[in-house]
Amino acid sequence: MNARGLLDRLRRDCSLTAAELHWIAEAIANHDLNDAQVGAFAMAVCKGNLSVRQRSQFTTAMCETGLRMSWDHLPGPVLDKHSTGGVGDCVSLALAPALAACGAYVPMISGRGLGHTGGTLDKLEAIPGVRVDLPVDALQKQVKNVGCVIAAASDQIAPADRRLYAIRDITGTVDSLDLITSSILSKKLAEGVEALVLDVKCGSGAFMSDHDAALELAHALVTTAQGAGVMTTALITDMNQPAASAVGNAVEIIEVMHLLTQEKVVSSRLRMLTETLGGEVLALGGMAVDPADGARKIAGALADGRAAERFGQMIHAQGGPLDFLERWRDRLPAAPVLMELQAEVPGVVAAIDARILGECVSHLRNGQRYGDRHIASAAGLSQLVEIGQSLTEGQTIAWIHAATEEEARAAAPLIYDAFTFTSQPVTPPPLIKERIA
Repeated sequence: MNARGLLDRLRRDCSLTAAELHWIAEAIANHDLNDAQVGAFAMAVCKGNLSVRQRSQFTTAMCETGLRMSWDHLPGPVLDKHSTGGVGDCVSLALAPALAACGAYVPMISGRGLGHTGGTLDKLEAIPGVRVDLPVDALQKQVKNVGCVIAAASDQIAPADRRLYAIRDITGTVDSLDLITSSILSKKLAEGVEALVLDVKCGSGAFMSDHDAALELAHALVTTAQGAGVMTTALITDMNQPAASAVGNAVEIIEVMHLLTQEKVVSSRLRMLTETLGGEVLALGGMAVDPADGARKIAGALADGRAAERFGQMIHAQGGPLDFLERWRDRLPAAPVLMELQAEVPGVVAAIDARILGECVSHLRNGQRYGDRHIASAAGLSQLVEIGQSLTEGQTIAWIHAATEEEARAAAPLIYDAFTFTSQPVTPPPLIKERIA
């Protein structure tokens, strides 16, 4: 096939066949298309949009440029969850071991932080010694032995997506519905999952702040995944405030440990998201009668410590401390400076700009500047107040974890401005906005 001819046809809104889309995916992975041609392809898709069938065909083609894992030897269903990204979203870290504790197998391929949103892999690496860059054979062995893994996509997994995403990032084509869908699902299909639940974030702290755009993405993801033979549902969830009461790598691990160990009450949003998303995928995988029954099973795994045990096993299997479950407070990095941010007047939290909080934490992650990865991991915000919460003057809004007092003081007014206060009662926005199946 001829790259110039295919790109010209795509530019003129002419449909490409499944064979031609497969050729393009292979050419991207094999560098038979140069960077300019890959950028031209991404721009043409952005401007012209693929049909539903073409989107599914290209997603499958992207997956097939690499290895597709098989799990025929496992005695339980292979399940996974994916989030489109948000602020304080540490659900995956609690959900993967909870699903494993319920008898599922979870080969969770995750990503790093983008912009104002945190990355699951970055959070996991706040634990000393943890490795996320695992070869496929090690990933498969861990899933078999532990029941779950959270790792990065290796070179063997959807290599076309790795290259295409890098070029999308510099060509302004990241927000294409078709390319987002194919990027997410090509890796999930490569995992060989039987069922998948998608957490599509919507609100100030999400990439998709507009509800209609989030709804369109949810439909595209569900339709494409189901077309590829994966049982899938999507939940559109609120991201107008952080998903947990902490934002940052190490501080979010602390939130997860509080949820897993039940030693401290955590954000109701974090618990609800973990149980609800887990319930959805357990039902899809035939391990629960319905999502509500599945949610109860996840809650049970959290309550009796089985999820915590799996988390500890997963951490050790990936190079972390053997005693992390018992000694996690001693093992996690701590910021040199802890500053309290207080309410200047009494009032009720009316709104939170989660994007601002995420951006402030990104600035606080100064490990590269100081040459210390642990300082970067420790930076963040904890004990954040929630929408609808009544505050007295001087009450804590958040604790700022920073490398220096200067940085904490500089961040404080920006963080404070992310909160809007009122004298009237406020009803928090619903966490689960819509279910797409």
